[in-house]
Amino acid sequence: MIDGLRIGHTTDPIAHTGCTVVLLPDGTVASGEVRGGAPATREFALLEATRTVDRIDAVSLSGGSTFGLAAAEGVIRWHEEQGRGFPTGAGPIPIVVGMSLFDLIGLPDRNPSVRPTAHDGYAACAAAVAADEAATGRVGAGTGATTGKHLGEHAGPGGLGIAWRKSGALSVVAVVAVNAYGSILGDGEHAITDSAAVDRRPTPSSTGEAFSNTTIGVVVTNATLRKDECFLLAQSAHDGYARALDPSHTRFDGDAVVAAATGGVARAGEGDVDVARELACNAMAAAIRSVAGA
Repeated sequence: MIDGLRIGHTTDPIAHTGCTVVLLPDGTVASGEVRGGAPATREFALLEATRTVDRIDAVSLSGGSTFGLAAAEGVIRWHEEQGRGFPTGAGPIPIVVGMSLFDLIGLPDRNPSVRPTAHDGYAACAAAVAADEAATGRVGAGTGATTGKHLGEHAGPGGLGIAWRKSGALSVVAVVAVNAYGSILGDGEHAITDSAAVDRRPTPSSTGEAFSNTTIGVVVTNATLRKDECFLLAQSAHDGYARALDPSHTRFDGDAVVAAATGGVARAGEGDVDVARELACNAMAAAIRSVAGA
């Protein structure tokens, strides 16, 4: 797909949770954006275009809500052992961004006391290096994910999706854990516009559907982009959310995207940004839709 990109999972099929790690090649530039109302993130602020550090080593996606952010500690430890990170006088500092989704409830036999740990994050890194191809479906961060909570009792399974789009030498890969308040739309379907249909949606309770969501994703391109351009890429990936989820970016979701550029393809011109943005939108929508068929 993209040189140097590796994806690995740890999955607990009994407790219905897990984590997914996206390993990135040296020199990868990244930014990101949160659009949902209830995010659970780690080190996301450093992705802002005005911040000093413009490189990233990995992204950790996990279940377990804020508890699951601990998986990133294992990813950091793995990178430290590899001697990778942002160079400082004290040695390299691994730059790992973490995002978690809320899977503590939603499935009948879910044990909320079991969450991804630093051990899981470390193991996912090892799995990423060893795997020729990353699994999709009810694995990793998508193991305990659900969708369609706006329909109340009609909520369905979510999961982990991956999709790839290419134009000439430019490629974009989207990795997403879909745990959405909304439902997944098929290709060609459109969001509900009938006000009567919207009015029939149940009101989320304070202890149930309102706090059991979040879709978290990563888009990686081999284009050569600046940090501010990676932010635009993240925005386009969020457009992919809006194409494939109805509703998306609600107050009850913590929707977030990290966008990374490996620089594997030399820049041909300013048009590269717009090509990559279109690919990111399409890849993200396809990755989300792939979950529905998993």
